[in-house]
Amino acid sequence: MLKAALIGYGKLGKLIRDLAPRYNVQIHCIIDPNLKDHYHDISAEALEGCDVCIEFSHPSAVLENIRKVAEQGKNLVVGTTGWNDKLPQVQEIVDKRGIGLLYGANFSIGMNLFLRLIANAVREFDAYPEYDIAGYEMHHNQKADSPSGTAISICKEVLANSSRKTHAVYDKLDRKIAPEELHFASLRLGQIPGTHALCFDSEADTIELSHRVRNRSCFAVGALHAARWIRDKKGLFNITDMVEEMYQARH
Repeated sequence: MLKAALIGYGKLGKLIRDLAPRYNVQIHCIIDPNLKDHYHDISAEALEGCDVCIEFSHPSAVLENIRKVAEQGKNLVVGTTGWNDKLPQVQEIVDKRGIGLLYGANFSIGMNLFLRLIANAVREFDAYPEYDIAGYEMHHNQKADSPSGTAISICKEVLANSSRKTHAVYDKLDRKIAPEELHFASLRLGQIPGTHALCFDSEADTIELSHRVRNRSCFAVGALHAARWIRDKKGLFNITDMVEEMYQARH
């Protein structure tokens, strides 16, 4: 059985703990500076006997958490978003310490398959210039980053597969949007776990592709799959690498 340490113990951490036995994962320890009766910091003592760490904390803490886990030679799953500007530093840490690290904007398996559908859809609609493209995302009002990491991933897929869109615009516009701009809006509201949509619009009709999270268990399940996948690997990986390998294994 895989032994995993949880770094960060919010709503998602609790779900990972509850679902872990179904995926043959044992929660070895919980590390959270805000909790009593658990480890408050990443240390050799806390991670002794641990196979993999699963990190869902806050963007401001990610880099330091990765450094501390890497110093202990443990592989790591990072589900926190909003820190991609630090990827070069993370790559250096991974290479120096010889560990495996898997990160992602969204750990829902469904969302990662949705990204594959988006890429195909954009290529299909690209042949018909009468269809414009835009998108939006909605999340709960406690989310720390905007746009979401998943929104950025969706826009990357659009830009990689469209001959007409050259860059994304996430902020509000006080002007007419340019034809080559991809507008992707964000909304923060209540308790919404996560909604992402991409729209293709013409004078005659609108096609909308959307992914709506009903509850956070999809992220927990993805993280548990990721912990098992990264266990014996070395290097820096994205969740899309895991999904692609899983997809190829079934086809």
